[in-house]
Amino acid sequence: MYRRNETGDGWDLAGKIVRDIMKKMGDREYFFSGGGLLAAAMILQVLARNVSGMATWYAHHVYPVLVRVIGGFFGFFPFSVVEKALYFLVFGVILYAYRFWREPRRVLARMVFLTGVLFFLYTCNCGVNYYAASFAEYAGMEVGTYSEEELKKLCEFLTKKVNETAVRDRYLDYRWAWKEESVRAMKRRGEEFAVLGGFYPEPKEVRISSILSAQQLCGIYSPFTIEANYNKYMPSYNIPHTMCHELSHLKGFMREDEANFIGYLACVGSERQAFRYSGYLTGWVYASNALARVDRESYIELRGKLCKQAKEDLQRNNDFWERYEGKVAEVANQMNDVYLKANDQSDGVKSYGRMVDLMLEYYQKMN
Repeated sequence: MYRRNETGDGWDLAGKIVRDIMKKMGDREYFFSGGGLLAAAMILQVLARNVSGMATWYAHHVYPVLVRVIGGFFGFFPFSVVEKALYFLVFGVILYAYRFWREPRRVLARMVFLTGVLFFLYTCNCGVNYYAASFAEYAGMEVGTYSEEELKKLCEFLTKKVNETAVRDRYLDYRWAWKEESVRAMKRRGEEFAVLGGFYPEPKEVRISSILSAQQLCGIYSPFTIEANYNKYMPSYNIPHTMCHELSHLKGFMREDEANFIGYLACVGSERQAFRYSGYLTGWVYASNALARVDRESYIELRGKLCKQAKEDLQRNNDFWERYEGKVAEVANQMNDVYLKANDQSDGVKSYGRMVDLMLEYYQKMN
């Protein structure tokens, strides 16, 4: 067994080489290195958007190697590396700018370099994948149009499943085992859909999750460390689905509606009741909201059929997120909308609603 503490020669040598290179780099080298990385990232973005099949090949041949290497390395750490790195980066940038504020050329050159590194990592570990083939194509699902009656039947099915899985048992209390189970649940779906199989690092909680709560985020994927992160403060029923949602991004599926659907599939196929409950209740929320827009009376009737625990969990969930409504959440939502549209999700935040079509197609396929 390799133990890093037993010998530091290799790590020390690598660190020394990096430090020596950094010391020898002047403003000019930092500027052109950063510019080169930005140019390389832009070329990858252009190719992904305009060369047919390039992004799909990349997402399922190159990206899995990056997940194994980068995600596997940072997966050894029991905490969210990107969270700690973010705090360190913000502090370091402020400190560096303060120390060298009399040398704007020096500061600018290093800012260009830092921007180039981050944008290149983002493009390689996330940006290209937005233009890959959809999960629906891999699963052979032809999403079409559906009647109100078909939507109502799906909601009735989900209501029944929510009530069946809501009964409390000892599995619901084993939150420490949920990280491992989320990986198992995803791999189990990989037996049905090969594209979901393979290696997964475990998801990680964000220690100061109030940062995510203020932005009304359940979780976030880090393209810089290839980590799946989740909000530990939100109501428990949200956590299993969020874990699987974020892990789906590690298979190259970046679209939020598809990540929601993959998370739903993984959860409802889990052996743990807490996961099945999380998947069915999350699916119920999306489907019933769609039903409420076209048939309010049926929605009210089905909501009345939910068991007491499900109603309490939904109320607890609403109360939790209402505490964080305000300007910060509004700005975060607008930024997310711009981000999604910039990555070829033309409906912006509305793209989350297409999960219902995927659930309808899968429900009909299974029945």
